[in-house]
Amino acid sequence: MSGPALEVRGLATHFFSREGVVKAVDGVDLSVARGKVLGLVGESGSGKSVTGFSLMGLVDPPGRIVAGSIKLAGRELIGLSGEEMRRLRGHKIAMVFQDPMMTLNPVLRIGTQIALAIRAHEQVSDADARARAAAALGQVSIPSPAERLDAYPHQFSGGMRQRVAIAIALLHRPDVIVADEPTTALDVSIQGQILYEMQSLAAAMGVALIWITHDLAVVSSLADEICVMYAGRIIERGPADEVLTSPRHPYTRGLLDSVPGDAAPGSALPQIQGSTPSLLRLPPGCAFRQRCDRADQACGAMPELAESGKPRQVRCHHPLATA
Repeated sequence: MSGPALEVRGLATHFFSREGVVKAVDGVDLSVARGKVLGLVGESGSGKSVTGFSLMGLVDPPGRIVAGSIKLAGRELIGLSGEEMRRLRGHKIAMVFQDPMMTLNPVLRIGTQIALAIRAHEQVSDADARARAAAALGQVSIPSPAERLDAYPHQFSGGMRQRVAIAIALLHRPDVIVADEPTTALDVSIQGQILYEMQSLAAAMGVALIWITHDLAVVSSLADEICVMYAGRIIERGPADEVLTSPRHPYTRGLLDSVPGDAAPGSALPQIQGSTPSLLRLPPGCAFRQRCDRADQACGAMPELAESGKPRQVRCHHPLATA
C-alpha cells in the first residue's frame, strides 16, 4: 500500500479541570511509514505519552481530543465509536506500555492471555491459538516457548514480561505499534536486546513503530526520524542522525548537552535553566523562551514549525546554525 501507515494533523488533546484547561497536546503533526521507526522525544510532561494514548483512543474524561485528524492506513479514526476503536485496537494499531503489567493479567497464564488476544479479532480453534501463542513467544526470543505458555506473569523476569507484551502487540501484524518507553525499567543489556528485536521485527513485518522516550541514547540507535516535543508541541523534526548531530532548536541542543556520556570526566553537566512551564499557565509566544538564552522580543509570538533545510523543521525564531 502507498502512503504513510499513520498520518496525524493538528492533533489537540486537552484536559478540563477546575483550575483551567491543560493543553497537553496542542496541534501535533506527524507521520510514519511502514517499516520505519519514529522517535517521539521530550521531558516528562511534554505531551508525548498523551499523544500516544490519543492515537490509541485511550484518552478518558476529563481529557478529550478537541481537534485534528488521525488517519490509520488512510482511515480517519477521529469520530469513530468506542466499539469501532476496540475492533481496531490490537488488530490494526497496538500499544506496548512502559509497565508490561498494564498489558498482562497477573492471575491468567501467559498462553491463555495470548489466546484471548488472538480470539478478540479472529475465529480460531484452541489448538491453533496455542500454536500461534507459542510461535509468538519464540518470535521475541523467549526460550522454550511452548512450555512457558503455562507460566504466570510473576514467573517471568521484567524483560521477559515486556517481551510477552511485545509478542501480543505483534500478533495481528498491525499497521502501527505505539511503544511508550517500554525499556525504561530494564537493565541496559536487556534494553539493547529488546530495542534490536523490535527494530528488526518492525522492519521485517512492515510495521510502523512510534517509540516514545526521554532517552536520546535509545532513539540514536533505533529511530529513522525524530520529533522533539516541548509543552504539547513538536519543536523540531528531522532524520535521526541529523537531529542528534546538528540540532536546530536550543531545547534539543540542551537535551543533547545534558547526556552524561558526552561530558568530560569530572566536569559539571550543562543544564537547561529553569523548569518546564505549567500547561495551565503557558507564557505567550514560544513556550521555551523563559529558559532560552537566545530569546528576544520576537519570541513573544508563537513561531511556526517551519522548514529549516529539507527535510528538517524547527519551531524557533532564532534556530541554531547547522554544523
